Amino acid sequence: MSLLKSLLTLPILFAHHAYAQSQSEAASTLAVTDIPSSLLVPSGPYRSDYDLGTASVTASTVGASNATATYSSTSSVQLIGITGGASSTTNASASGTSTSSASRPSNTQPCNGWPEFCNRKLSNISMVVAHNSPFVVAHNAASNQVLKVETQLNDGIRGLQFETHVVNDTLHLCHTSCDLLDAGTLEAYLTTVAKWLDANPYEVIAIIMGNDNRVSPTTYVEPFQKSGMSQHLYTPSSDSLALDEWPTLAEMIIAGKRVIVMLDYLANQTEVPWLLDEFSYQWETPFSPTDPAFPCTQQRPPNQSNDVSRNKMFMLNHNLNIAIDISGTELLIPAFTLLDQINADSGNSSLGTNVENCTAMWGRPPNWLLVDYYNFGKFNGSVFEVAATANNVSYNRDSCCGTDGKSGITRLAPSTWVAAALTMFLMAFL
Repeated sequence: MSLLKSLLTLPILFAHHAYAQSQSEAASTLAVTDIPSSLLVPSGPYRSDYDLGTASVTASTVGASNATATYSSTSSVQLIGITGGASSTTNASASGTSTSSASRPSNTQPCNGWPEFCNRKLSNISMVVAHNSPFVVAHNAASNQVLKVETQLNDGIRGLQFETHVVNDTLHLCHTSCDLLDAGTLEAYLTTVAKWLDANPYEVIAIIMGNDNRVSPTTYVEPFQKSGMSQHLYTPSSDSLALDEWPTLAEMIIAGKRVIVMLDYLANQTEVPWLLDEFSYQWETPFSPTDPAFPCTQQRPPNQSNDVSRNKMFMLNHNLNIAIDISGTELLIPAFTLLDQINADSGNSSLGTNVENCTAMWGRPPNWLLVDYYNFGKFNGSVFEVAATANNVSYNRDSCCGTDGKSGITRLAPSTWVAAALTMFLMAFL
């Protein structure tokens, strides 16, 4: 009875705490900037074969910035460039050495929304990540987004993060417990994402998964295969990449390998080469933060030196939670009433201020900006404007989310649905 009474007081506790704490044609029409003719192709134990139009590339020695590269190939390699006239030299084991000169086409096709990004390495771009992207369940306090994944991607989300659980030998997308929130199977979710990728060939995304049941990495193979996602998966050149070892977006787009998949625990790249061990490639600031100051310190993986951290990508966890104790059990709930400020481009506890602080601390902006309810903020798309500022590009505020006619879903003020959400949350325990 005491537990039930405690649960029923949760809305009051939440309101008290919340009030107190007051965002194969790809190769031929890319960007206005130069795309390197030397393509990054995996080698060693993680090598995979990429079909690049006229050639199947099985190994490469990447040359310097003079655009000279050596390929082992069954036929001549078609090099794709962008601006002005240029000459390139290709050494192919099957056909000897050939030299060609051609006037390269110029165009304005953007990569991930901006032509400037085409020639940037993945590790040199800041992108917005939807925290718990699939958890879009109306009136459920365990949800972290209100717009479905298709809308997320259309609005500019380029990182999809979530946790996985096993239900009847099948991977499901659940938040803490599948009794609390079950957003369906991983396969169904990935099928939707794969269809979006097929329709948007110039976009590169990341999928960052939590292995909550600590299952074998091979468990993830089937849903990725059945969903049609496998063809898009990027396999890195080694089991750890420094900042300057990541490919450019153009290289990934040309190769058709536009999806980076990371797993937080128990990844084994010998068994599943495309399923990256997250903390071998990047690190994170404090996870599930409850401190509105959002410290920029490195938390996961533990005991990593600053020198190593400075040469790896990193994710900024910027999703404020409120900790509530119920009969000795701590529950974390998103700080609903503070979302507009948390996702703002400036001000105390804002994403904009947090990115500025982390940039000053680490000498570069975060690669991934993880947020709850990305469509909230002081204006539509404020989280995307923060990313654009970090990337030194401009952002069109009229291109996102909460605007009528943009997402098709009316943005609701938190106060109109917090009570209902908490009620549904309580019912999960009764």
